[in-house]
Amino acid sequence: MRKKIGMRTIKTAVGATIAIILANFFGLKYALSAGVITILSVQNTKRKSVEIAWSRFNSTCLALMISGILFSLIGFNAFAFGLYLLIFIPLAVSYKLSDGIVMSSVLVTHLLGEGYISLSLIANEFFLVIIGAGIAILFNLYMPKMQPRIKEDQAKIEEQFRIVLLCLAGTTSSQSVAIDEEFLFQTLEEMLLKARDRAMLHKENYLLDEMTYYVQYMDMRFMQYQVLLSMRQTLGKVVMTVEQSSLIADLTEHIAFNLHEYNPAEDLIQMTQDVLTQCRNQELPKTREEFENRALLFQYLNDLQYLLEIKCHFVRNLTEQQRLKFGPQSL
Repeated sequence: MRKKIGMRTIKTAVGATIAIILANFFGLKYALSAGVITILSVQNTKRKSVEIAWSRFNSTCLALMISGILFSLIGFNAFAFGLYLLIFIPLAVSYKLSDGIVMSSVLVTHLLGEGYISLSLIANEFFLVIIGAGIAILFNLYMPKMQPRIKEDQAKIEEQFRIVLLCLAGTTSSQSVAIDEEFLFQTLEEMLLKARDRAMLHKENYLLDEMTYYVQYMDMRFMQYQVLLSMRQTLGKVVMTVEQSSLIADLTEHIAFNLHEYNPAEDLIQMTQDVLTQCRNQELPKTREEFENRALLFQYLNDLQYLLEIKCHFVRNLTEQQRLKFGPQSL
């Protein structure tokens, strides 16, 4: 089956080619290394590319300093290179420069192969890093826009939430579990995991602008999903229909059609509290079985209220900038 060449592959191939051409143009030794550095530096997001480039620049400084001292004292031989690795690798790890260990060590082998150290040779290695990593950052400035896809994810997730809540409403009123209930929950979880990964990538593609809204949104929906699992588990223990069942089912259905992205959920919370009060004021259960089932429904109602409070907390904690940028003024 034919597979499309990904954007990252194209950027890596073209970037590495340009890096080698530039290194040769400036007369740098080991120009091919500039292409290798570009290959290692092209990442999935802009932020990651910048972080990797900075980490590798710092690791290069550390590696050249250590190797320069050791080669000058011991000589340009395998023993000195091995001693360099024994010192450099632990230091790089402790300073969180692990991403640059391999690349920096390759640059050190250039000094080892030349058999001498000079300012021009050191400068040569730094220019290789600057060209290789710089081309990678430049190419990573272009990233396909992910926001339309994320908005699609949101719409699908909210529709799936609606379907799941309607499924729970049906179970509450009839005490019969839908055949596809497991599939509905599993589908929702898969949607949330994929959408959150996409939201994280979207956030990492902004260096200066604050783009955490979609990650916060997906986290909020995932927390609500955990509550839905609890509600489902509670309903699975209910073995009889009581007077409160239809009341709670109607409430669940109403919430299903109104719990969208831009609803702060405050009215829904008040409605849930009214139902809780109404249930408390009704006649006490006459049998142990009725008591146990009403207790389970009371727990279900509390979970339903918590699900709404999660949404309310999400809306209240949005910054003014996020309200203006990502949602209508009703937020």
